[in-house]
Amino acid sequence: MKVRIAYILLLSILPICVSAQVGQYRSDLAIGANGGLVLNTVTFSPKIQQSMAIGSQMGVTLRYTCEKYFSMVCALQTEINFSRQGWKEAPESGKYSYRRTMDYIHVPFMARLGFGRERKGIMGYLILGPQLGFCIGESDTRVGEWVDGTNPYDPTGPLINIPKEPEGSWRQYNLAVEKKFEYGLTGGAGIEFSHPRMGHLALEGRYFFGLSDIFNNSKKDPFGRSANSSIVVKLSYFWDIKKTKDKTIK
Repeated sequence: MKVRIAYILLLSILPICVSAQVGQYRSDLAIGANGGLVLNTVTFSPKIQQSMAIGSQMGVTLRYTCEKYFSMVCALQTEINFSRQGWKEAPESGKYSYRRTMDYIHVPFMARLGFGRERKGIMGYLILGPQLGFCIGESDTRVGEWVDGTNPYDPTGPLINIPKEPEGSWRQYNLAVEKKFEYGLTGGAGIEFSHPRMGHLALEGRYFFGLSDIFNNSKKDPFGRSANSSIVVKLSYFWDIKKTKDKTIK
């Protein structure tokens, strides 16, 4: 069901530029670079007390503007981003802390609806679409009182490293990412400053809601849900590769 929702949303954004031109024709192509901060948590079930882990994101962006319908400028945008994110635990006792860092390649496919100046001035916009990702690496940091002990769920297995006095669940500490492929929905809003000679500079806030889990979620597994949730704040710079030849465009 979750895969179907993401697939339907992807198909729904394509007609914006594929359909017959109802408004004013555009055929603008721009390429750019982006970078910013990622504030990430993992939604666990059962719940785990955690705080947002601050990471980073950088990548390249491709945008195709296809039409202006009344005052709304319609475009399609895709990106290839490297994201460093994870989750962080710091119990109130202060006896230990834990941080998991996960590196992802993310590829969103988004519809972008803008309102304002296209060539010179300021434009506000909304952006929405599905996002795919793949985990390419992970690491963790353990601070405080940790001990090696026998896993009560697998007494004959290897020793596990857990807090000396765990507060709540401890099974996440010894689980590697089991589902490396990720999918979900992303959306947000931004503001863009444009100049014919300087290009386009955009400041954007975006939220990602994960529809997939990072750990296995069968009845025998410790977590029924373990999905990423991210707030991204980024700057993007675009330069035009192709512009519509129309002097009336402002």
